[in-house]
Amino acid sequence: MTKLSDTQAIILSAAAQREDRIALPLPESLRGGAAAKVVGAMLAKGFLEEVDADTRRGEPVWRETGDGHGLTLVATDAGLAAIGIEPEDAPTAPTGADEPPSDAPAPDTSTETEGAPKARPPREGTKQATLIAMLRAPGGATLGEIVAATGWLSHTARGAMSGALKKKLGLTITSEKVDGRGRVYRII
Repeated sequence: MTKLSDTQAIILSAAAQREDRIALPLPESLRGGAAAKVVGAMLAKGFLEEVDADTRRGEPVWRETGDGHGLTLVATDAGLAAIGIEPEDAPTAPTGADEPPSDAPAPDTSTETEGAPKARPPREGTKQATLIAMLRAPGGATLGEIVAATGWLSHTARGAMSGALKKKLGLTITSEKVDGRGRVYRII
Protein backbone atom coordinates (compact mmCIF):
# COMPACT_ATOMS: atom_id res chain seq x y z
CA MET A 1 0.00 0.00 0.00
CA THR A 2 1.31 3.44 -0.87
CA LYS A 3 2.23 5.70 2.02
CA LEU A 4 0.70 9.16 1.62
CA SER A 5 1.38 12.34 3.52
CA ASP A 6 -1.56 13.95 5.28
CA THR A 7 -1.63 16.69 2.64
CA GLN A 8 -1.66 14.19 -0.23
CA ALA A 9 -4.50 12.25 1.41
CA ILE A 10 -6.51 15.46 1.89
CA ILE A 11 -6.03 16.47 -1.76
CA LEU A 12 -7.04 13.03 -3.07
CA SER A 13 -10.00 12.75 -0.67
CA ALA A 14 -11.32 16.13 -1.81
CA ALA A 15 -10.93 15.14 -5.47
CA ALA A 16 -12.67 11.80 -4.86
CA GLN A 17 -15.74 13.63 -3.58
CA ARG A 18 -16.10 15.52 -6.88
CA GLU A 19 -17.69 13.90 -9.91
CA ASP A 20 -15.06 15.47 -12.19
CA ARG A 21 -12.19 14.42 -9.83
CA ILE A 22 -10.64 17.92 -9.97
CA ALA A 23 -8.15 18.27 -7.10
CA LEU A 24 -8.46 22.04 -6.78
CA PRO A 25 -8.55 24.18 -4.76
CA LEU A 26 -5.60 22.96 -2.77
CA PRO A 27 -5.75 23.23 1.03
CA GLU A 28 -5.43 26.84 2.29
CA SER A 29 -2.19 26.05 4.11
CA LEU A 30 -0.49 24.82 0.92
CA ARG A 31 0.95 27.71 -1.11
CA GLY A 32 3.89 28.59 -3.35
CA GLY A 33 6.87 26.27 -3.36
CA ALA A 34 5.28 23.83 -0.93
CA ALA A 35 2.29 23.41 -3.26
CA ALA A 36 4.58 22.89 -6.26
CA LYS A 37 6.59 20.27 -4.35
CA VAL A 38 3.54 18.28 -3.15
CA VAL A 39 1.79 18.42 -6.53
CA GLY A 40 5.04 17.56 -8.35
CA ALA A 41 5.47 14.45 -6.23
CA MET A 42 1.85 13.42 -6.82
CA LEU A 43 2.24 13.95 -10.58
CA ALA A 44 5.43 11.86 -10.56
CA LYS A 45 3.68 9.02 -8.71
CA GLY A 46 0.73 9.15 -11.11
CA PHE A 47 -1.81 10.15 -8.43
CA LEU A 48 -2.67 13.37 -10.28
CA GLU A 49 -2.53 14.43 -13.90
CA GLU A 50 -2.61 17.83 -15.55
CA VAL A 51 -5.41 18.32 -18.09
CA ASP A 52 -6.58 21.34 -20.06
CA ALA A 53 -8.91 23.44 -17.92
CA ASP A 54 -12.23 24.43 -19.43
CA THR A 55 -12.44 27.94 -18.01
CA ARG A 56 -15.77 28.50 -19.78
CA ARG A 57 -17.25 25.86 -17.47
CA GLY A 58 -15.51 27.45 -14.51
CA GLU A 59 -12.87 24.76 -13.97
CA PRO A 60 -10.11 26.03 -11.68
CA VAL A 61 -6.64 26.56 -13.14
CA TRP A 62 -3.56 25.05 -11.48
CA ARG A 63 -1.04 26.70 -13.79
CA GLU A 64 -0.87 28.33 -17.18
CA THR A 65 1.19 27.01 -20.07
CA GLY A 66 3.42 29.25 -22.18
CA ASP A 67 0.77 29.53 -24.88
CA GLY A 68 -1.89 30.90 -22.52
CA HIS A 69 -3.83 27.68 -21.87
CA GLY A 70 -4.70 26.76 -18.32
CA LEU A 71 -4.16 23.35 -16.77
CA THR A 72 -6.11 21.83 -13.91
CA LEU A 73 -5.28 18.86 -11.68
CA VAL A 74 -7.37 15.69 -11.81
CA ALA A 75 -7.06 12.63 -9.55
CA THR A 76 -6.21 9.46 -11.47
CA ASP A 77 -7.44 5.92 -10.80
CA ALA A 78 -4.09 5.27 -9.08
CA GLY A 79 -4.67 8.29 -6.87
CA LEU A 80 -8.09 7.06 -5.81
CA ALA A 81 -6.70 3.57 -5.22
CA ALA A 82 -4.03 5.08 -2.96
CA ILE A 83 -6.77 6.26 -0.59
CA GLY A 84 -8.70 3.00 -0.85
CA ILE A 85 -11.37 4.08 -3.32
CA GLU A 86 -12.09 1.97 -6.36
CA PRO A 87 -12.87 4.20 -9.35
CA GLU A 88 -16.49 4.04 -10.55
CA ASP A 89 -15.50 3.30 -14.13
CA ALA A 90 -13.15 0.45 -13.24
CA PRO A 91 -14.25 -2.86 -14.75
CA THR A 92 -15.58 -5.39 -12.26
CA ALA A 93 -15.78 -8.34 -14.65
CA PRO A 94 -13.90 -9.35 -17.78
CA THR A 95 -15.15 -7.64 -20.90
CA GLY A 96 -18.03 -9.54 -22.42
CA ALA A 97 -18.59 -11.75 -19.37
CA ASP A 98 -22.14 -10.56 -18.73
CA GLU A 99 -22.99 -9.17 -22.16
CA PRO A 100 -26.04 -10.57 -23.91
CA PRO A 101 -25.58 -12.14 -27.35
CA SER A 102 -25.34 -9.53 -30.10
CA ASP A 103 -28.76 -10.49 -31.51
CA ALA A 104 -30.50 -10.07 -28.11
CA PRO A 105 -32.43 -6.86 -27.49
CA ALA A 106 -30.76 -4.22 -25.34
CA PRO A 107 -31.82 -4.39 -21.68
CA ASP A 108 -34.29 -1.74 -20.54
CA THR A 109 -32.47 0.64 -18.21
CA SER A 110 -35.23 3.25 -17.96
CA THR A 111 -36.22 1.98 -14.51
CA GLU A 112 -32.82 2.80 -13.02
CA THR A 113 -32.70 5.86 -10.81
CA GLU A 114 -30.51 8.59 -12.22
CA GLY A 115 -27.81 9.78 -9.85
CA ALA A 116 -28.10 6.70 -7.65
CA PRO A 117 -24.74 5.47 -6.40
CA LYS A 118 -23.35 2.44 -8.16
CA ALA A 119 -23.19 -0.36 -5.62
CA ARG A 120 -20.07 -2.40 -6.09
CA PRO A 121 -18.32 -4.49 -3.49
CA PRO A 122 -14.86 -3.17 -2.64
CA ARG A 123 -11.82 -5.20 -3.60
CA GLU A 124 -10.74 -7.70 -0.99
CA GLY A 125 -7.89 -6.67 1.30
CA THR A 126 -8.19 -2.90 0.78
CA LYS A 127 -8.50 -0.39 3.58
CA GLN A 128 -11.95 0.48 2.33
CA ALA A 129 -12.99 -3.20 2.60
CA THR A 130 -11.56 -3.28 6.13
CA LEU A 131 -13.53 -0.16 7.04
CA ILE A 132 -16.78 -1.60 5.67
CA ALA A 133 -16.28 -4.90 7.51
CA MET A 134 -15.64 -3.05 10.78
CA LEU A 135 -18.75 -0.90 10.36
CA ARG A 136 -20.90 -3.92 9.50
CA ALA A 137 -19.75 -5.85 12.59
CA PRO A 138 -22.47 -6.15 15.27
CA GLY A 139 -20.65 -3.77 17.63
CA GLY A 140 -19.68 -1.25 14.95
CA ALA A 141 -16.37 0.59 15.31
CA THR A 142 -15.02 3.69 16.99
CA LEU A 143 -12.84 6.19 15.17
CA GLY A 144 -9.86 5.02 17.21
CA GLU A 145 -10.41 1.41 16.17
CA ILE A 146 -10.72 2.43 12.51
CA VAL A 147 -7.51 4.48 12.69
CA ALA A 148 -5.65 1.56 14.31
CA ALA A 149 -6.88 -0.95 11.73
CA THR A 150 -6.30 1.16 8.59
CA GLY A 151 -3.33 3.32 9.53
CA TRP A 152 -5.26 6.40 8.40
CA LEU A 153 -5.44 9.62 10.36
CA SER A 154 -8.80 10.41 11.93
CA HIS A 155 -9.77 13.03 9.34
CA THR A 156 -9.04 10.56 6.52
CA ALA A 157 -11.20 7.90 8.18
CA ARG A 158 -14.07 10.38 8.59
CA GLY A 159 -13.62 11.51 4.97
CA ALA A 160 -13.71 7.91 3.74
CA MET A 161 -16.96 7.30 5.62
CA SER A 162 -18.51 10.48 4.27
CA GLY A 163 -17.15 10.45 0.73
CA ALA A 164 -16.52 6.87 -0.30
CA LEU A 165 -19.10 5.01 1.75
CA LYS A 166 -21.99 7.46 1.98
CA LYS A 167 -21.71 9.41 -1.25
CA LYS A 168 -20.07 6.95 -3.65
CA LEU A 169 -21.46 3.63 -2.39
CA GLY A 170 -24.74 4.96 -0.96
CA LEU A 171 -24.32 3.22 2.40
CA THR A 172 -26.15 4.54 5.47
CA ILE A 173 -23.84 5.13 8.41
CA THR A 174 -25.11 5.89 11.89
CA SER A 175 -23.23 7.00 14.95
CA GLU A 176 -24.14 6.90 18.59
CA LYS A 177 -22.40 7.58 21.85
CA VAL A 178 -21.82 4.37 23.83
CA ASP A 179 -20.86 4.52 27.51
CA GLY A 180 -17.30 3.38 28.08
CA ARG A 181 -16.54 3.22 24.40
CA GLY A 182 -17.22 6.64 22.89
CA ARG A 183 -18.83 7.36 19.52
CA VAL A 184 -19.53 4.16 17.59
CA TYR A 185 -20.18 4.11 13.84
CA ARG A 186 -22.24 1.42 12.10
CA ILE A 187 -23.55 0.63 8.63
CA ILE A 188 -27.27 -0.07 8.77
